[in-house]
Parts: sequence; structure tokens; C-alpha cells
Amino acid sequence: MALEHALLVALSERPASGLELTRRFEKSLGFFWHATHQQIYRVLGRMEADGWVGVEVVEQDGRPDKRVHTPSAEGRRVLAEWLATPMPMETFRSELAVKLRGASYGDRAALAAHLRDARADHATRLAQYEQMEREQFPEPAALEGAALDQWLVLRGGIGLERFWIDWITDYLTAHDLEVVEERPA
Repeated sequence: MALEHALLVALSERPASGLELTRRFEKSLGFFWHATHQQIYRVLGRMEADGWVGVEVVEQDGRPDKRVHTPSAEGRRVLAEWLATPMPMETFRSELAVKLRGASYGDRAALAAHLRDARADHATRLAQYEQMEREQFPEPAALEGAALDQWLVLRGGIGLERFWIDWITDYLTAHDLEVVEERPA
């Protein structure tokens, strides 16, 4: 997947300026596909040059004009083509997995400290996702279309965070290492 596709999805959900898109990206798609604001602006410029997005210039009082991007017919065609393309099986590439496998050859106690930190980070992210779910999707059974898709992706993120927490907990427990039960409030 290219950043272009993630941006086309975000702009299909709601047209946005570069700044608005960057902020939205940080709160949603950015959890699954990382991009800096510089990358987003650079790619938006390329997408405009390629005819994938149209731009409406909106005047603002006391501030520079805002450029609101919307997928063009060509952008919608590119997105539909990409969505219809078969994808390879997701691969699991994890530094954590390699460290767990190699822990017998190093300082397991030092690794355990990092594992507890990682577990706490995943617990924090899980709490964020669960809060987002409560606030944004209070009635999942009533969802359809794009909202249903957004909720299902969020559910996938919740499942992934639970996976990481469970895996790290299993490792620490199996080696009789302390598991610190820190759950964000």
C-alpha cells in the first residue's frame, strides 16, 4: 500500500485541507499507517499533479487561504482499482519476536523491563481504542457503510493490542518474570 491510497480513503470519507488531513490522520488511520505531515503534504502535491485530487481554495479571514482536497474522478478510479487488487498475505515482521527468541543468549532481565514498558504502551493504546469505540460507535449494531468499515478496523486494532498484551504477558509468566498490571484509567 502506498500513502496515496490511505489519503484517498481519508479524503473519500471527508474532504480536507492538508492540515485537517494531518490531524485526522493522527487520530485514525495514523494508528495503522504512519506518515509525517511533510510526507502527507508532499504526497498531496503529487496527487494533485497526477489529477487524483481536486483542490478548492477557500478564503479565510486573517489567515492564508485554505486548500481543501477532494478525490477526483481519476482518484476514485485509482482507489477502486487498488481496493479490487488482491493483496498478499500480511507478514509478521517483529523486532520483539526476534528478541524473545534470542533472550536465552543475553540479559533476559533487561529484556523483561523493556517488555513491561511495551506492555504498558500497548495497554495505553488499547485504552485509547476502547475509548474511541465508546465515543464514536456507541451503537455498533446500527452501523452500515463507511461507519461500519471504520468500526471494524478499530475492532481489529483493539484485537491487535490485546494480542500484544497477551503475548508479552505469556512470555513474562512463562519465565516467572514479574507482570506489572498497569491499566490506564
